[in-house]
Amino acid sequence: MNSRPDQLKSFDRLLTIMDELRAQCPWDKKQTMETLRHLTIEETYELGDAILENDLNEVKNELGDVLLHIVFYAKIGSETNDFDIADVCNDICEKLISRHPHIYGDVVVADEEEVKRNWENLKLKEGKSSVLEGVPKSLPALVKANRIQDKVAGVGFDWEEPQQVFEKLKEELEELQHEVAANDKQKMEAEFGDVLFSMINYARFLKIDPENALERTNKKFIKRFQYLETKAASLGKSMKDMTLAEMDVYWEEAKKV
Repeated sequence: MNSRPDQLKSFDRLLTIMDELRAQCPWDKKQTMETLRHLTIEETYELGDAILENDLNEVKNELGDVLLHIVFYAKIGSETNDFDIADVCNDICEKLISRHPHIYGDVVVADEEEVKRNWENLKLKEGKSSVLEGVPKSLPALVKANRIQDKVAGVGFDWEEPQQVFEKLKEELEELQHEVAANDKQKMEAEFGDVLFSMINYARFLKIDPENALERTNKKFIKRFQYLETKAASLGKSMKDMTLAEMDVYWEEAKKV
């Protein structure tokens, strides 16, 4: 691994290249924070994919892409004299120090759960009126639900045992079934949302990241379905012409691959 001086030299090299691109490249000169935003989100998802695949070389590459975006935003901020990369680094340093009094102060904590509770309480002391202010509005609903639950738990608004959450989940499922029987679409949607919210809460108690869990299932389904497609093609068949029983045979095969 590179030494600290080498790391700083590499970061300085990136900053220099960013200066050059912003001054000389037609595409880079045209970019704004708004035009970069959707690209940054895309890069973040690509990093997430690499992490789930445990492809460390790709993780390294995607981290570079994300870092480039951070440097790009800081460069744009410096051009309007609002902030630069030093401000970004110093601000996060100060935030980390202030929110870790058990490291940089005399506060004693028992475990990571107490660290999380202190973190949320410190944010309220910094001027936030709600612990939910830090949840981005544009987050996907599943991720947002997880963050909401995590944050309110940080200030003590939580169940005590996983079984309590599971009982709540069963209650929500019964309410959903009731609305399904009544065929009230609006109430069905509301109850379905409650079921999902409870499922996500249960996952949190089981120490499972629901986004990761669902994405792993997505990937597993894609792999098995594509096996089914390949098998059908090798037999000269169209999937539309296959019976469900035929498909099920190859689906079971796919599980063993």
